Amino acid sequence: MTTHRKWNYEGKAAFVTGAANGIGQTTALAFAQEGADVVVVDLSEDGAKATARMIEEQGGRALAVRCDVSNPEDVQVALAAAIEKFGRLDFAFNNAGIEQPLAYTADVSVETFERNLRVNLGGVFYCMKYQIPLMLKNGGGAIVNTSSGAGVVGIRGQGAYCAAKHGVIGLTKSAALEYAKDGVRINAVCPGIIDTPMIGRFTQGTEENRKRMIAQEPIGRLGRPEEIANTVLWLCSDVAGFAIGHAVVVDGGQTAGL
Repeated sequence: MTTHRKWNYEGKAAFVTGAANGIGQTTALAFAQEGADVVVVDLSEDGAKATARMIEEQGGRALAVRCDVSNPEDVQVALAAAIEKFGRLDFAFNNAGIEQPLAYTADVSVETFERNLRVNLGGVFYCMKYQIPLMLKNGGGAIVNTSSGAGVVGIRGQGAYCAAKHGVIGLTKSAALEYAKDGVRINAVCPGIIDTPMIGRFTQGTEENRKRMIAQEPIGRLGRPEEIANTVLWLCSDVAGFAIGHAVVVDGGQTAGL
């Protein structure tokens, strides 16, 4: 573990969903590097265990839990395991999500639409529903939900995804107002095009498609997972104590001119 810590979360516990790779994995590692105990949650049990091993190899403490965030019972079980292992819940990064295959609205299947809502929006709701009472018992905490640049603009061929991600922002703002006075701070992060396995699936591994993605970013490159992780850790810190109910867009300028 690094000895230089910016935030120093020793004695704290973080719950990170979608933590088998990409932004979730990078953020789980970042929490651990700051001294937090980390509950690594993912639909892939092997992926969650791999991230937990990475944390432990760096000297941190982690618990890997398989969880389908679209299933409220799974979420309850995962949080119960977190409390049993670490005794508290201070931070939650509700990041698990899925992409939508490109399709105009009339061509989106009902199954695709409903699955996007269940995972990308319902998963955030179920997590907060059961996280907030645990944080209230603990005297407070901080929650960051993953929305997207697609949560603040419309995108052709991404109607189901945009609907869910816009919903995450509305849910975040409402919950933030409800629990601010109780010491539970709730915000959202809206990543732009970040260099993750999800983007790899969009580009289908071709350099031509990757260049098309990069061309959408005014900064001239894809974002890095650690840039989102840094934003999440800042939002969870006391330094961001007056930040409540915001959807923080971190997108290389992609939506700045819209």
